[in-house]
Amino acid sequence: QLQLVESGGGSVQPGGSLRLSCAGLGFSLEYYAVGWYRQAPGKDREGVSCSSSRGIRSNYTDSVKGRFTISRDNSGSTVYLQMNNLKPEDAGVYYCAADVTFSCWPRQSEQTGWGRGTQVTIPS
Repeated sequence: QLQLVESGGGSVQPGGSLRLSCAGLGFSLEYYAVGWYRQAPGKDREGVSCSSSRGIRSNYTDSVKGRFTISRDNSGSTVYLQMNNLKPEDAGVYYCAADVTFSCWPRQSEQTGWGRGTQVTIPS
């Protein structure tokens, strides 16, 4: 099963910025659709942003539009989530997922690989 690793989480004051990274363990994400998700305590996991294969298309949930940017490095092997003007409601554990699909969002299937998450803390 595909395994991913996230990094870049931490604690930041409201209005601050963080950049999260997602990489595949032993494989490149270039031809995978990659999604970033987050889960706050007591809430369901929600999709934050996605990048289709080779970064051709991207999408964002309404609450982060204009503040978050998803991108890939030149080789496409790492996917980033730049988060600016962070708000307390952005706090949670952020996960990335990868899937071979033409869609932007990875499918929720057994073939989808997930990371273990990285914590983002934003004191209110």
